[in-house]
Amino acid sequence: MTLAENPAVLALAALLGLAAVLALPALVQAAEPTLTLNLAAGQQQPEKVSLTLQILFLLTVLSLAPSIILCVTSFTRIIVVFSFLRQAMGTGQMPPNQILASLAIFMTVVIMYPTGKQIYEEALNPYMEERLGFTEALKKAEQPLRTFMFKHTREKDLSVFYSITKIDQPKGKDDVPTVMLAAAYMISELKTGFTIGFLVYIPFLVLDMVVSSVLLAMGMMMLPPAMVSMPFKLLLFVMVDGWSLMTASLVNSFV
Repeated sequence: MTLAENPAVLALAALLGLAAVLALPALVQAAEPTLTLNLAAGQQQPEKVSLTLQILFLLTVLSLAPSIILCVTSFTRIIVVFSFLRQAMGTGQMPPNQILASLAIFMTVVIMYPTGKQIYEEALNPYMEERLGFTEALKKAEQPLRTFMFKHTREKDLSVFYSITKIDQPKGKDDVPTVMLAAAYMISELKTGFTIGFLVYIPFLVLDMVVSSVLLAMGMMMLPPAMVSMPFKLLLFVMVDGWSLMTASLVNSFV
């Protein structure tokens, strides 16, 4: 008789399994890490309170990381141009949004690599080696990013936010708050993306007009011009190596 066929063994195994299931919540609760925040005056040392606030700030930054990436990097311009390109070609949802977003993310990493490398060498690495404090590292990390945003931000867009908030005009770049700079940078990127998208739209629009004129001259008024022009658009885009040309042009626009 095997162990599986012995009723006593099966009963003992079932009893042990039930005990383990009943004890599991208590074990999980005992092993679960907890974060207790107690900011009452006179009960916490200033160093511990500062560390707790830094942890809260870090968690907040991590939760807002996607929005920060969209606001202060080259992602906005790239994804706007890709959207215009897909509409101009008339391919509907091809390439899919996931493909375009992934390509835009990889291009953003390539474009932002010098800025990210400078942030790592001047702020992150010294902070991890405890050669800089948290506040100093944060200020040093902002400088390369602010330099990148200032390079691609128009003064007119920046002045719009100063006129809205009724704040005095800054005397220099150092007086511009990072939040206001990021907002102005995003507006500038949207305008630049729409401008590039308009230029991308022109050759495909001309091809649509030529196909429509030919179909009208042939008396094929019931045939949709978009259906006939789309293969020619794809052929033109492939012949000129459109993706490589578009990618190189977008990357060079940030140089």
